Amino acid sequence: MIAANPKGPNPLRDWRLDLADIQTIGVDLQRPECILAEPDGTLWSADARGGVMKISADGTQELITQTVDGHFDLDAGQADSLLYGTLPNGLAFADNGDILISNFGTDLLEVMSRSGETRTLYDSIDGQPMGKVNFVLRDSKNRIWITVSTKINPWSEAIRNDIDDGYIALVDDKGIRIVADGLSFTNEIRLDADEQWMYIAETCGKRVSRMRVQDDGTLTDYEIYGPSDLGKGLIDGLAFDAFGNIWLTMIFADQLLAITPEGDALTLFEDGNAEATEKFEREFASGGAVSFDTLAKTGGQLAPWLASVTFGGPDLKTVYLGSLKGNTIPYFRSPVAGLPMAHWSLPPR
Repeated sequence: MIAANPKGPNPLRDWRLDLADIQTIGVDLQRPECILAEPDGTLWSADARGGVMKISADGTQELITQTVDGHFDLDAGQADSLLYGTLPNGLAFADNGDILISNFGTDLLEVMSRSGETRTLYDSIDGQPMGKVNFVLRDSKNRIWITVSTKINPWSEAIRNDIDDGYIALVDDKGIRIVADGLSFTNEIRLDADEQWMYIAETCGKRVSRMRVQDDGTLTDYEIYGPSDLGKGLIDGLAFDAFGNIWLTMIFADQLLAITPEGDALTLFEDGNAEATEKFEREFASGGAVSFDTLAKTGGQLAPWLASVTFGGPDLKTVYLGSLKGNTIPYFRSPVAGLPMAHWSLPPR
């Protein structure tokens, strides 16, 4: 028998997102895959032109990049846009307010100042190219965690159910090192409120797993968290709320889910193309790489190729949705606040 949660009833148990309650912010964005939010309402969105789009609370925008790259044009060619060239992906704030960028296209971990000066932090590990650098996370101890999804290029060739070459690297005062490997297309990661467990989106495993964080940063005690198969689509992004639910995005099926502290999966919103999703599921289950043509036909209308979920607003109850093929950022109000990230206490800039 599971004990009652001391925080009371779960606010998500009987809640579903209504399309009528969704608004958007940002225009003409390019691949807004990851979004960082600040307490004053400022958003920083990954942008395929080679940096980030800063979106102020009043909606004004400023593209920040050292050099503008013009390769991203979904109308001209989805494969050239989504598989190659600079592809800023996961973002995190460094302790000085600079922006850490995991570049999924160039296989680099970069750091960019808020005025656009950019330099490479890491391009290799153990003397080898890093692979598809997907996400970056900074914790309260100022350690930097990096996920690498796969060493296969283009990444679409790794969208299959029989490859587990993903890993997690840690950067601390000892340098950079791999702390967990053998993962199935490692995507976003999050720490719980006490930073005792690292939660891992294993995209091609269709699951969330977790590992215990040791004092030296070693990750141990791997286990699956919640359902072993989350259903249609592949898990991409995840974020904790203050109650302890983990919100999840399921790319290609474009669903928003949550896993409760008891391990139950809740469907909060669906916006996929049912026919295209079914074709994807058949190909994925049959083994081998899913064709890019099949991938390209998937996705919904709201945030096509739904990729990430971010809590923001002064009360952390505004939820922003990131995507790989959208050009704006949908947002809505949540019945529960998000869990503050390490940067939430950074001084205003």
